[in-house]
Amino acid sequence: MFWKVVKIIGLILFVTLVAITLSFTLKKQRNVVCQEINVHLSENEVINLDIEKIKSIINKADKTLKNKRLSDIKTNKLEDEIEKNPAILNAEVFTVRLKEKSDFKGVLSVKVKHRRPIVRIMSSGGNYFMDKEGAKIPISTDYTAQVLVVTGFFDKNYATQKLLPLINYIEKSEFWKAQIEQIHIDKQKNIEITPLVGNHFIHLGKIDNFSTKLRNMEAFYKQIMTKNNWNKYKYINLEYKNQVIAKKRAL
Repeated sequence: MFWKVVKIIGLILFVTLVAITLSFTLKKQRNVVCQEINVHLSENEVINLDIEKIKSIINKADKTLKNKRLSDIKTNKLEDEIEKNPAILNAEVFTVRLKEKSDFKGVLSVKVKHRRPIVRIMSSGGNYFMDKEGAKIPISTDYTAQVLVVTGFFDKNYATQKLLPLINYIEKSEFWKAQIEQIHIDKQKNIEITPLVGNHFIHLGKIDNFSTKLRNMEAFYKQIMTKNNWNKYKYINLEYKNQVIAKKRAL
């Protein structure tokens, strides 16, 4: 009987000790403050903002962030502020409590995914990058991107409504993505393409039916030009329906 009582008392003391320890630990965790900001960038990004710039955005959004309790940090607000930058597609902000000896270190962890530019627009309507959804990404000294360049006379509405489907078509085509160096659009909205291979220009005409025109041109490349000197032609016209008109270079 005596030992049974001792065991019960011991068990009660053990449970009490665990409860006190757990309560103390939870209280310490609740009071952990932000000591560090860690920014993680997604892999294989085309453009990257400088990590210090992202930290600057965070610190401007919450000037009292340092030594602020993690439980008081509004992570949703910080995500919204980061995503206001047009180069950033998505931001995920969360707090982490790292165990260090007998204490905890508070860390604000930030995961950032940038927009992926597929074209650089240099037109009468502005100079900027654009992604596959048509989002405008400003030119910046913080990053650069090796993408297709489109020059000429057009505004943002033309770029997003007319030009973007063509750019996405090129982006998805292994052949055309490797072959087109630059596109120019004149005042009449006629499109001229400068290829990477071959000393010639491609006149697409108006943007209508561009996919059919480019399929015809791809067939012309594979059936005719691969069997001849790629520099044999100086001008190829795709403007007319189901026609590829090739003008040879003068001898």
